[in-house]
Amino acid sequence: MADASIFHRLKQDHDSHRQLFAKMADAQGEPDRLEKLFEQFKVEVKAHAAAEEETLYATMLARPDLREDAQHSVSEHKEIEDYLEEMEEQSFNGPEWRETFAQMKKRYLHHIEEEEEEMFPDAAKDLSAQEEEQLGARFAERKPAELERAQAEE
Repeated sequence: MADASIFHRLKQDHDSHRQLFAKMADAQGEPDRLEKLFEQFKVEVKAHAAAEEETLYATMLARPDLREDAQHSVSEHKEIEDYLEEMEEQSFNGPEWRETFAQMKKRYLHHIEEEEEEMFPDAAKDLSAQEEEQLGARFAERKPAELERAQAEE
């Protein structure tokens, strides 16, 4: 059976987000394609963040040794959300939008790298394999509903 732990599921999403960034870079000369990819990214990242906060972060916040990491990551989610909201006010693919997109991309890539290299290993020390599997299952249950909600917002 494939690894269904919370960390594996989150890393799969991160890899998907990295692929979307690569596709957006390839679509720079195709505004319609770029816009579709960006809309897909926004929906995906909002659903991912919500489901992650409801599963892994909620568990981490309840544990004193992990609380600070979870709070830090929640604040980074808010920062990414703020960038996305700012971009909605800007002319799509205009100079200001591209600058904000570049800043958001840099912050998001930093965030997921930090999660994968620091936070996930720290949390894994505190969680049992069974808890990791249960959180992975809860994430898999929550994500489709969060995708639906994020699509409805767009």
